[in-house]
Amino acid sequence: MARPRRIVLVRHGESTGNIDDSVYEREPDHALPLTERGRQQAEETGKELRDLFGHERVSVYVSPYRRTHETLKAFHLDPDLIRIREEPRLREQDWGNWQDRDDVRLQKAYRDAYGHFFYRFAQGESGADVYDRVGNFLESLFRSFEAPDHPPNVLLVTHGLAMRLFCMRWFHWTVAEFESLSNPGNAEVRMLVLGSDGKYTLDRPFARWREPEPYGITGWSG
Repeated sequence: MARPRRIVLVRHGESTGNIDDSVYEREPDHALPLTERGRQQAEETGKELRDLFGHERVSVYVSPYRRTHETLKAFHLDPDLIRIREEPRLREQDWGNWQDRDDVRLQKAYRDAYGHFFYRFAQGESGADVYDRVGNFLESLFRSFEAPDHPPNVLLVTHGLAMRLFCMRWFHWTVAEFESLSNPGNAEVRMLVLGSDGKYTLDRPFARWREPEPYGITGWSG
């Protein structure tokens, strides 16, 4: 099995929805573009990624959303060194089709009270639903490592929630641990690095907004 040395997770740059939540009433979530600031964020991250990867090959998976595709394009990676696959399982959490701003704000308050992992939006998904599809993608990713010529780098261009849930699934974090973590900022990077012991470690933690509050004996392992 040719396991990659690095698995790099990147959140998309700032989108129009990040600065004006009323846009969801007029435009589909998947169609929202980056702002000019978001493109600049992505270009800055792209410089870091090009330095990191050097002349090594990269297997790229990108969410099907416009803002993730625009983020990937702004990285300016060498086309001769990358293999790109659009991966719908890495899409944003579904909050419904046309989103009424006031209703979404009310549901977010309900979600904060109920729990981000278990609360399901009325016309969309719960965090647990996203966890299931991210976990399914992870199984496919593991199978891809069986190819003897698999690239030494994997790059996922996705969304903040998907990044946290990918790491939750990989490192077997509990729901309480997940609930204590914040999303990364726009165009922020988290990297799983393969060590000499054959295990992956996260290069830097997600910010915590509270201490985990588990129901049982499982504790923090991140």
